[in-house]
Amino acid sequence: MLDTPVFASAAVAAPHRLASEAGRAVLAEGGNAIEAMVAMAATIAVVYPHMNAIGGDGFWLVHEPGGKMHGIEACGPAGSLATIERYRGKGYDVLPARGPEAALTVAGAVGGWQLALDLSRALGGRMPLRELLIDAIAHCREGYAVSDSELGNKPNELEALKAAPGFVSSFWIDGAPPRPGARRKPEALGAALQQLADAGLDDFYRGDVGREIAADLERIGAPVTRTDLERYHARSVAPLSLKLSGLTVANLPPPTQGLASLMILGIFERLGPWKLDSFEHHHGLIEATKRAFAIRDRYVTDPAELDHAPAEFLTEAALAREAAAIDMKRAAKLPLRHGDGDTVWMGAIDGKGLAVSYIQSIYWEYGSGCVLPATGIHWQNRGVSFSLDKNATNPLVPGRKPFHTLNPALARFDDGRVLPYGSMGGDGQPQFQAQILTRYRAGQNLATAVDAPRWLFGKTWGAGSASLKFEDRFDPSLLERLDAAGHPIEESGLAYSEGFGHAGMLVKHARGQVEAVHDPRSDGDARGL
Repeated sequence: MLDTPVFASAAVAAPHRLASEAGRAVLAEGGNAIEAMVAMAATIAVVYPHMNAIGGDGFWLVHEPGGKMHGIEACGPAGSLATIERYRGKGYDVLPARGPEAALTVAGAVGGWQLALDLSRALGGRMPLRELLIDAIAHCREGYAVSDSELGNKPNELEALKAAPGFVSSFWIDGAPPRPGARRKPEALGAALQQLADAGLDDFYRGDVGREIAADLERIGAPVTRTDLERYHARSVAPLSLKLSGLTVANLPPPTQGLASLMILGIFERLGPWKLDSFEHHHGLIEATKRAFAIRDRYVTDPAELDHAPAEFLTEAALAREAAAIDMKRAAKLPLRHGDGDTVWMGAIDGKGLAVSYIQSIYWEYGSGCVLPATGIHWQNRGVSFSLDKNATNPLVPGRKPFHTLNPALARFDDGRVLPYGSMGGDGQPQFQAQILTRYRAGQNLATAVDAPRWLFGKTWGAGSASLKFEDRFDPSLLERLDAAGHPIEESGLAYSEGFGHAGMLVKHARGQVEAVHDPRSDGDARGL
């Protein structure tokens, strides 16, 4: 299933071919990487609805050719009616994952598109918004084929999902899940996107689309109000970065888990020499993951509520301390929290070298399951990461931002290469990022690094065990050594499984050529000019 990488002067990569097609079309018309990404984000929100939507959140890393880095945090806070008392009063001990009460945070993705396009214009971008949304609107009006990924998806809490307002009528056909060959035509969503194309993206929050969203959310009993929408704006943020040998890696600060992604790489580098696919390679990454996740779970929260500056955990002393706690012969036993997540990661690099790493999500597959009838928008359930314990790291409070598994990554090599990379996958995102980047650093090309078998540590995708799960293409002798070291080995039974992420990588080489690849585990590809 090894994909052939694209070699071009500019390229895009996405987990659905219609999204990469939309991005390439923008590049072909003279658009830049940010504009291409907005077109991809809109398109994939239509054709990959189990993974993302405009009723979800998004995060951006943008690297200018001169080296300047920009971060955009486009995640919405809890609604003004989303209080611990509300949920306790309704008999909840934990937040529900499906239905109107799960649709408890503002959707930030569209606000992020708007802020990204402001940056694009400052960098010379001139493509009209209508041109960026044209493919997404066309797929709504003309219909699109339900993807293989969606056909094979087995959602968590299915009965609650089916009961969510609008879910069955929007995503199933004649009361049953879609079958191969099925097509879908979300005309209400197309009309909403057309309104945004005509009136501007701000209309999602403070215009006609926002009014319809708020009315429907109130009608179904969700705790997000029109005032919550009107108050929302995406934010420009300073990315986190970490210097490693021969490169600098960047990610986003809290409320994302970008800190954990960087810590894994920093801790691993301090564990000593390793060879590709050796015991030291995989054991070291697994143990670094445990250390990074322990800090993530204790400290990462709304940036306004942090007890420690994230950079404190990326110092030489902090990373060396974590590395010294790792036994390179034995597995540490460390509980990890359950972190599901269905998401899309996409990348773009234009002919001038502007590079984008972007991630967009509704958290669980289909999010809350609620589809708003006037606009056809289905709403995320990102707020399920809040706690109803007021003393928790991430307690539910109106206006507070939830913890985010989403984190886009980008590496800048000392030799001039720039590499946006990432993956979907909840808790798996930092783990998959570390695996594909270390493979690339060890000499594998992009296609081989993304194709290679992956592992996942933790309890996720509804699995009943906190184990170390492997795709089936690993050397059995490696698994034997990991098992002997005390790792709870569990083979997936599949050579390729989207449970191990949809990853992608693009690299702008120092001499100007762009190389790009997307995951054979997805419905996507890379395309270039």
